[in-house]
Amino acid sequence: MNKAFVKESSEDNDDDRDIAQPEMPAGAKNYITPAGYRRLRDELLHLIDEARPEVVRLVSWAASNGDRSENGDYIYGKRRLREIDRRIRFLTKRLDLAEVVESSRQENVDQVFFGATVDYAAPDGELQTVTIVGVDEVDLDHGRVSWISPVARALLKARIGERVVLHTPAGQQFIDVLDVKYPAPDAAT
Repeated sequence: MNKAFVKESSEDNDDDRDIAQPEMPAGAKNYITPAGYRRLRDELLHLIDEARPEVVRLVSWAASNGDRSENGDYIYGKRRLREIDRRIRFLTKRLDLAEVVESSRQENVDQVFFGATVDYAAPDGELQTVTIVGVDEVDLDHGRVSWISPVARALLKARIGERVVLHTPAGQQFIDVLDVKYPAPDAAT
């Protein structure tokens, strides 16, 4: 049978599906810190200016070598090019919708708002520190939680010394806000 009538393998079709990305709640704005915006913008520029042209050169070279059906450099390069293009589209959309929040200008420094670093006592008495950031900036290893996460929602608008309710799958828990910090205006990187 002619190759033109043979269905591509499911492995090749999987590359065209979108990779799961953090989703925004319906109608919510894409809040982001200035540092997070710069990181996303820098990643986009790197993909456009460096990574994509390098892969295009590789694919072009591999295509010039002849038979593409068994050419690993060509097949891998095309797959990588699709991944890069998908990430470029995602970053472009996210940056277009981003609303940069300059938390270093916060006037109510004793109250929790977007961009705050909060020290709180967990129900077991353990001290926890989180920074409330945008959905594209989450890094749990460094205590950076999304503003739409349950702990951030419980903490938002709370003041130092308040006890707030954290809704978890195990039920309600109470956490005590111990300290709230915002970045210094010139240190907001």
